[in-house]
Amino acid sequence: MATDTHDAAGQAADAAHGAAHGADAAASAPGMPQLDFSTWGNQIFWLMVTLVVIYFVLSRIALPRIGAVLAERQGTITNDIAAAEELKAKALEAEAAYDQALADARVEANRIATETRAEIQADLDKAIAEADAKIAAKTAEGEKAIAEIRANAMASVKDVANDTAAAVVAALGGKADAKAIEASVTARVKG
Repeated sequence: MATDTHDAAGQAADAAHGAAHGADAAASAPGMPQLDFSTWGNQIFWLMVTLVVIYFVLSRIALPRIGAVLAERQGTITNDIAAAEELKAKALEAEAAYDQALADARVEANRIATETRAEIQADLDKAIAEADAKIAAKTAEGEKAIAEIRANAMASVKDVANDTAAAVVAALGGKADAKAIEASVTARVKG
């Protein structure tokens, strides 16, 4: 039994010595468990597992979604740019059509103005010709009337001159020959 007691005492001493050494080791151990070299193997293992899980989550779920969003945005931008180019082309076509219509309208307006001027000039020429014809007819009638009036006036002048000459000759106490007075008045009227 003594050996048992001796063994028990040795074990207790060893335990006490180990506890004291454990207390020293605990006191001398680093403060952060991550820096304890004895746990680095486990930490590296779990770090690798965590990185592999994050890699698979990102590559299978998050990145495809982000890629899809980016592709959709790029497609939208490309479609918008194509639509803008198409609208720009249509606007240029519309502007060209407007310019052509404006040029055609100007040409048509000039043609209509020229035709209208020609019609007005033709009507004016016709009216002037008609007026000239009427004026010529009125002038001919007026000249004819003037010639008649002049002839009547000359005849009247001759008659008055004959009567006056006969009256003057009679007042002077002579006898006037009607043929001689008429010949004298006719010669005087002719000039």
